[in-house]
Amino acid sequence: MVMRYACIMKRTTIMLPDDVEERLRREARRRGVPLAQVVREAVERHLPAPEPGRRLSFFAFGEGGPADASERVDEYVRLAMRSRARD
Repeated sequence: MVMRYACIMKRTTIMLPDDVEERLRREARRRGVPLAQVVREAVERHLPAPEPGRRLSFFAFGEGGPADASERVDEYVRLAMRSRARD
């Protein structure tokens, strides 16, 4: 069985002073990464860590997944994580 996890991102708009926007663009150019990546990393550094035990926002099975996957997603994720930890 092949499992795939996806991180769903939402688009948002923020207003920045010109000097901050320029510093972001310079940093993105210096590192060779998208501006959005620099912004995400900066925001993540200033937020508290995620709460433990939070549910995944998205979970998917490859073709032929169990028929009850939507009802038992937490159980399947737990089993998959245990299996990966043993590998």
